[in-house]
Order: sequence, then structure tokens, then C-alpha cells
Amino acid sequence: MDNAPHILVVDDDTRLLSLLKKYLMDNGYRISTATSAETAETKMVGFFFDLIVLDRMMPGGDGIDLVRRMRTGSGVSREIPILMLTAMGDAEDRILGLEVGVDDYLSKPFEPRELLLRIDAILRRSKTEKLKELQFGAFTFNLERGELLKDGKIINLTSGESLLLKSLAAMPGVPISREDLSLSSGSQGRAVDVQITRLRRKIEEDPKSPRHLQTVRGEGYVLWAD
Repeated sequence: MDNAPHILVVDDDTRLLSLLKKYLMDNGYRISTATSAETAETKMVGFFFDLIVLDRMMPGGDGIDLVRRMRTGSGVSREIPILMLTAMGDAEDRILGLEVGVDDYLSKPFEPRELLLRIDAILRRSKTEKLKELQFGAFTFNLERGELLKDGKIINLTSGESLLLKSLAAMPGVPISREDLSLSSGSQGRAVDVQITRLRRKIEEDPKSPRHLQTVRGEGYVLWAD
């Protein structure tokens, strides 16, 4: 456990906090907890965390305000990935969180397995961002440049396709809804579906039976890496 990722879970609901701590520890993570933004900031001074799971609304402190302080500060907390838990499901709230530096959102109530998948994806993305690349099949995608290569040769992408692939590659193995992909790629409505179809033609041997870029019924789209 000494080498396991260290996660700070921040929520004023002590029952939920206890359940999350046990569940995540049972799945191999080191867990610290805090019931307020103030306590969380104190713990960040003394410990290094690989990820923070943060409640959006807490008495005496707003999760968004804590994220702002972290992202504008000068310490190591500027770079810690943040998964925000929220009962607010509208797009404006998610946009605000993304603007101040939240890495991902999960709406309450949620399935513990989905939380685990999102945590795994964020931690993989953190490693991927250091490498700047994601590999799937014969393809290599550079997340920093939005550049797709197959066997070392550049595959031409439109700007929309590049943004869409970047969003999917940032969270490999985790389904992303059409709405969230629309927000992150700048595409509108069904335009996401059209771009998905075009991407499949470029990266799949059989676009009608995709191996890498798959549809998850009722959830959205997912990119499977090797």
C-alpha cells in the first residue's frame, strides 16, 4: 500500500465519507479524508496526494472556491487532479468547474464502480499527460499536439475530430456522454455522432464493428487503449 496512489476524499457527509474510504481502500488505494475545505487545505500542506475527490457543496466552504485557490496557488496542489462530486447536474455548473480546473465530474447518487473507473481513468490520464501520448492498435495520439499517427505516418484530422479524440484519449476506458463531448470539443448536438463516424473510418479496420472507438448504450462513447 505504500506505493499505492494516495487519494484525499473531501465531503461533509461523514457516512458517505466512511463508505468511500472503505471501498477505495478495498480496491488498493491509500485514503485520507476531510469534512471541510479548510481541513483539506491543511492536509495538503503536510501530505502529497495523487488525486482529490471533492464534494461540490459543503457547509462553510464551496468546492469550486477550493479548486480556485488550488489552481491559482504556488504549491504542488496546482497540479493535483480533481474529481468533483455534485448533486448539480446542469451543464453550466459543469462548465464552471472545468473553467476553474476540475478534471472530471460525477453526479450524486452514483455507482461506486463508476467512481472507481473514473478515478482509474484520471490517474491514467495524469500519467499519459506526462508522456503526452496514448497508443491504441497501430495508432499513436499526441494529446498535446492533437496529432494522430499510424505506424509513424500522420493521419489527417479536422480540428473537431482532433478535439473529440483528445477528450476520449484523456479518459481511456471510461464512457463519455455526447453532451460532455459536445462541451469539450465545441461540436453541437448530433455533430458529435458524425465526427465519431468519421473517426472510425480513419482508425478502425471495420468501422461498423469498431474495436477501439465504441458506443456504450445509454452512456456515450469510449476509446479503448492497449
